[in-house]
Amino acid sequence: MYIKIISFFLASVITSNAFTSIVYGRSENNSNSCYKPHKNDKSEYVNNFKEYREDPVSRYLRNIFTSKTHNGLSTKEYNWYFKPNNEGLTPEGAKEARDFMSKYDCYYLGDISKKVLYLTFDEGYENGYTAPILDVLKKHNVKAAFFVVKPYITSNQDLVKRMVEEGHLVCNHSARHPSMASIFDEEKFNKELSDVEKAFEEATGKKMAKFFRPPMGKYSELSLNYTKTYGYKTIFWSFAYKDWEPKNQPGHEFGKNIIAKRTHSGAIILLHAVSKTNAEILDDVISRWKKEGYELKSLDDLPK
Repeated sequence: MYIKIISFFLASVITSNAFTSIVYGRSENNSNSCYKPHKNDKSEYVNNFKEYREDPVSRYLRNIFTSKTHNGLSTKEYNWYFKPNNEGLTPEGAKEARDFMSKYDCYYLGDISKKVLYLTFDEGYENGYTAPILDVLKKHNVKAAFFVVKPYITSNQDLVKRMVEEGHLVCNHSARHPSMASIFDEEKFNKELSDVEKAFEEATGKKMAKFFRPPMGKYSELSLNYTKTYGYKTIFWSFAYKDWEPKNQPGHEFGKNIIAKRTHSGAIILLHAVSKTNAEILDDVISRWKKEGYELKSLDDLPK
């Protein structure tokens, strides 16, 4: 009897999580990924940076049996997601966060009253495409935001310096890429942010932009509060697509079409810079956006 109940419960959990994955909930990197690949071994880069991989059952059971409050705030772990549409309309964001998103300076949209876009890239490791992406951005005079982990900075200082010199924002994606919702101790939480800041300042002599993208899109009310208290805005996204697997890249036309169909006013666009397809179609994508009357703005221009 009990075995049947438990089996039914686990099956329900897996089904529920599988459905959530369909609506682009799981960005973007495995929290157990190793961030110490050798520069000359791309296969090791790829093997140590698995996208969208998680154990939904253990996560769900963790929330059921160990979730609690810390300093009066919930530690329950959520995964960011949005529900895409193909009509250029504003997608619905994660319903779990509706009650406290604005309270903690969280954004997944910008100004939806105007045809503006905010282009962001996640950088977990370098796959040879960041320089071509920067070339295209320079050609179009577009300023983007690059969310980086600490090892990316230490391994790619020239690229990071170029981002800064060309007017892009280099933003915080954590030092070790954990689920920030799993860190209850505020000092340990802050160290994930400060270690990236320190590496960035040592590489560039500049202060880091105060925007944070939670690894894997995982968050809790407590983690969002810690992020705001530390002085950062949390940046989620309203567009992403499956572009993160170097050996399973989308075709050019598919990539251009899905971006075109799901572009909407105020969109915070998440692209992965490890993508060969993104690097090769970006020129056409930006040209189309401009032809359709979209203006690409910096995260600094987000509504207050």
